[in-house]
Amino acid sequence: MNRRMVIYRIGQIMLLEAALLFIPMVVSVIYGEVRCFRAFAFSVLTALAIGAVFKFFFKPSDKVIFAREGFSIVAFAWILLSLVGALPFYISGEIPNFADAFFETVSGFTTTGASILTDVEAMSQSLLFWRSFTHWIGGMGVLVLIMAIIPSDSGRSMHIIRAEMPGPVVGKLVPKLSNTAKILYVIYFVLTFIETVLLIFGGMPVFDSIVYALGTAGTGGYGIKADSVGSYSPYLQWVIAVFMVIFGVNFNLFYLILLKKFGAAFKNTELWFYFGMIAVSTMIIMFSIYPMYSGTEEAFRHSFFQVSSIISTTGYSTADFNQWPSLAKGIIFVLLFVGGCAGSTAGGLKISRVLILFKLLQNDIKQMLHPRAVTSVKIDGKTVDSNTLKRVTTYFALYILLNTVVFLLISYEPFDLETNLTAAISCVNNVGPGLGDIGPAGSYAGYSDISTVILSFAMLLGRLEIFPIILAFDYKNWINKNK
Repeated sequence: MNRRMVIYRIGQIMLLEAALLFIPMVVSVIYGEVRCFRAFAFSVLTALAIGAVFKFFFKPSDKVIFAREGFSIVAFAWILLSLVGALPFYISGEIPNFADAFFETVSGFTTTGASILTDVEAMSQSLLFWRSFTHWIGGMGVLVLIMAIIPSDSGRSMHIIRAEMPGPVVGKLVPKLSNTAKILYVIYFVLTFIETVLLIFGGMPVFDSIVYALGTAGTGGYGIKADSVGSYSPYLQWVIAVFMVIFGVNFNLFYLILLKKFGAAFKNTELWFYFGMIAVSTMIIMFSIYPMYSGTEEAFRHSFFQVSSIISTTGYSTADFNQWPSLAKGIIFVLLFVGGCAGSTAGGLKISRVLILFKLLQNDIKQMLHPRAVTSVKIDGKTVDSNTLKRVTTYFALYILLNTVVFLLISYEPFDLETNLTAAISCVNNVGPGLGDIGPAGSYAGYSDISTVILSFAMLLGRLEIFPIILAFDYKNWINKNK
């Protein structure tokens, strides 16, 4: 393990966090929030101090990054980012319990959107901005941002992107890795800007538009209203719903569209499976909830919005789906697991993995019926290699185990099974709201500090897709100096 390289890279990330924390500090000046300004100033100085010590005292002679260094950098960077990012909430006194502040920050960076706040509208503007800004930072990945800004000094930095970007397969868009990161962030920024403009055009205040665009882009779901998006106009709800779907799409496809390779982009199997799940789920829920609303448009809008929100793992809401019929809630429960496309800002299992698992099951059934048949798993006409198939099945097994363990660990809490089960699933899948007491009208405030920390690490494990956290804490890697 190249320990100095791991610490050096984390130092770079802490310096970046200091720069990012400076933005909400400016917001606190604009709104005259003195207490928040002091909290952000202290947090900036803390991040600068840690970053300076890590970067200048642990500069490595060997800057090559292998897989285990990549996993360790990603895992420890996200934990430290969350610890420092929690300081403004805690120091300002607006979230006086550090475990809660840590939960809120982890939920932001992992784009989960689960919250311990019971009165979000009472929070300061700068802290509301910081909550949503953490979504935007974490959506594409802070280490991908580092590579977009700072030219890579290692030919193996792909290990960092693979450790941080969600999905079973991650590759380069262009030969140079730093250019791939830049392309991803340009697309990300442009889509965020377009949504902001459309929201402002629809009459949403500028601050609200920026905050909701940041939350949608990161598929996070932190709102600034008690009813999330429910009090805004139908036009604004439609805009947010459509962009939630867009940000659940693989960003590689947007790049293909920019290159005018429309055929390659729109023949993508994962994309159409994603759209198909949205369409079918929306129609089933719409017919289920139709008697509860005044007309077809309203029922369709609420149905489409909630399906888009859950499958993209954003977590915004226009209605309390806890009040919907069992069939509608059943569809939402299933969607909690699925998630968006690989290579998107969405969480969850990912559509591509679901497709591969379905095709593996189909092949196994064929081989049972025809033992001599030679079968293979194909996606978009290409055979999926055996290593990818192995990683998908291993990940799925760990994924089921993680959901189960988290659920059992928090089961001592005085909530019903529905609440605890969906809390575990929602946090692991980075969705945010669940059913029962943690529905759209509820929060995670009732959980103890122990469960809050457990759920925080569940969110980190889910966002980084389990392996980086597990491998980073494998002591055998750390006692071995050689690669």
